[in-house]
Amino acid sequence: MDNADLRQHERRNRAMWNRQSDEYESKHAATLSGEHVMAWGLWRIPEAELNVLGDVRGKDILELGCGAARWSIALAQAGARPVGLDLSSRQLDHARARQSEAGASFPLVEASAENIPLPDASFDIVFCDWGAMTFSDPYRTVPEVGRVLRPGGLFAFSGATPISFICENVPEDRLTRTLINDYFGLHSIDWGDEVDFQIPYGEWIRLFRRSGFIVEDLIETRPDEGQTSSYRDAEQNEWARHWPMESIWRVRKAVSTP
Repeated sequence: MDNADLRQHERRNRAMWNRQSDEYESKHAATLSGEHVMAWGLWRIPEAELNVLGDVRGKDILELGCGAARWSIALAQAGARPVGLDLSSRQLDHARARQSEAGASFPLVEASAENIPLPDASFDIVFCDWGAMTFSDPYRTVPEVGRVLRPGGLFAFSGATPISFICENVPEDRLTRTLINDYFGLHSIDWGDEVDFQIPYGEWIRLFRRSGFIVEDLIETRPDEGQTSSYRDAEQNEWARHWPMESIWRVRKAVSTP
């Protein structure tokens, strides 16, 4: 994929992931492996408990921001037909290594979630676990997901909440117990080497509706008392006991009527 075809934030996020992919794998491999593979978010809440995706057998599934493709490998083993998409070539190197180890075979696509190079109505499920939906502009990704989903198809993704964004002290990279950033007009946070995206709750709902989705659920996850995460420190874990740090949207593409 040519950098010239990407927008500025995509080029920066791609470079960041290519540079940090090996370190990320080393730091979080245990958190993402074994019993934690088919699990959601910072605290790895099992899919079997949340039932976000439902029965995946025989389903065509697209993972946005697949990283090392552990989710997609597990889905293939559960009888699904996955495709893993990631903007980072180095992340996909790790995905190919995990595929080889697991004896799994399915397509891996190097591309942006803002411009998915796959046909219309190709998938029954599109999902993302703190992947591309964090690093891509939702005003471009959500319509793209609507395009590649079949009528009645499911779109589910986890990520940060608008509440955490407005409490984020960016220079110090920490969450506060006071409001710092504007809620209205919320769109992105520039960290220097990466750009993350988030919009207000009302904007999410309007964007889903414009893109042909019906909202089914918004799961606001909460860690158990004393629970740890390789992604957050003890102070942040405690913050998330009081306010939603992450959530999982579950929306469905409307079925057209004759």
